[in-house]
Amino acid sequence: MSAEDYAVTPHPQAATAEERAGLMAAPVFGEVFTDHVARATWTPDAGWSNRRIEPFADLSLHPGATVLHYGQQVFEGLKAYRWSDGSIRLFRPEANAARMAASAVRLSLPPVSEEDFLASIEALVRVDQEWVPDKGEASLYLRPLLIGTEPSLAVRPSRQVEYMLLACPVGSYFSGGVKPVSIWVAQGFHRAGAGGTGQAKTAGNYAASMQPQQQAQDHGCDQVLFLDARDDRYIEELGGMNVFAVRRDGSVWTPRITGTILEGVTRDSVIELLRASGREVVERDIALDELRAGIEDGSVVEAFACGTAAVVTPIARLVSPDFDVLVGDGGSGAVTSWLRETLTDIQYGRADDALGWMRRVL
Repeated sequence: MSAEDYAVTPHPQAATAEERAGLMAAPVFGEVFTDHVARATWTPDAGWSNRRIEPFADLSLHPGATVLHYGQQVFEGLKAYRWSDGSIRLFRPEANAARMAASAVRLSLPPVSEEDFLASIEALVRVDQEWVPDKGEASLYLRPLLIGTEPSLAVRPSRQVEYMLLACPVGSYFSGGVKPVSIWVAQGFHRAGAGGTGQAKTAGNYAASMQPQQQAQDHGCDQVLFLDARDDRYIEELGGMNVFAVRRDGSVWTPRITGTILEGVTRDSVIELLRASGREVVERDIALDELRAGIEDGSVVEAFACGTAAVVTPIARLVSPDFDVLVGDGGSGAVTSWLRETLTDIQYGRADDALGWMRRVL
C-alpha cells in the first residue's frame, strides 16, 4: 500500500494562493481546513477499498448511521512539519497508527494498517502541501478518524465503516500562545472507569469531558484535571493531555498507565527524552493530596501537561473549591522549558533527530 493507491479528484474550486495565505495567517486551532480529504470505505466482503483523495465537502450520512446512535467512532491527532529545506515530516506517525488500531479494536471497528495509515497521510499531504505552514511553530494538524456508517439501529458493530483524514493549518493550541495554564480539579466528574474506553481515543470520552471543562472555565481555569473513578483520589489526566510533576530532587513523576488513561505519544516521547538526559522518571499512582502537599512544601517545583496539540505546556496553578496553589513561581520551569524546546527543535528540524522519530513524506 502506498500513496499512489489513493485516486485523486482535484477540488474544482481550491483556495487561491491569496485566499490560502489569508486563512493561514492566524488560524484558530481546528477551524481552517485544507482543500481535500483522504477517504476509504470498509465492508465485511471487500475489506478496505475505494481509497481516494477528494474535495473537502460536507458529508452525506444516513440518519440511521451507527455513529450517530451508538458513538462507534475513534480518531487520532498528529502533525506535519515543514523544515527549513522545504521538506515535510511527521513526528512518530507509526505510534499514532498503532494507537488508532488499538482504539478501533476496543470500539469494534476494523483497524487501518500502519501501511495504509501512512499512505493516506502521504497522499493527502502531497495534494495539499501548500497548506503546510513555513513560519514560526505553526504546523499542519492531521485528524484521521473512523466512523460506523451502516444505516442500522441494531446494537452491534457497524457493517460499513468510513475512514477519513482531515487536515488543518494550526498555530498555538491555546489562544494567546504558549503560557502557563491554570488547572481545575474536576468536582463530581470522572473521565473513565476500569474496563471502559479511557485508553481509547474515542469521541465519547471527549464529549463527557465538556461539562467539567466548562466547570473549569467557570472558575477561571484553562483545563480540567480528572481523578480516578474508583477512589476519587489519584490524578489521571487533563481533558486532552497527560500531566507530569517535576520534583526538587530532579526526578519527574507521572500517573502510570492503568487502562483509564490515554497513552499519549507526546507523553512517551517526554519520558524518553527525560531518561536519555539522565533524569529518573517515576510512573506511579499519585494522590491529589500528595501532589498538593508537594507543591505547598516546595518538593514539587514544576508541573506541566503534554499532548500533540499543545506539545508541552507549563501548569501555573492547581485549583479546587478547597485550595488554590501556585506551582513554583507560576512560570515555566527549567525542565518544562527544556522539554518544549528540545521536542519542538526535533520536530522542526532544528536539532538532530538522534532517536529517529521524524518521517519524511515529501
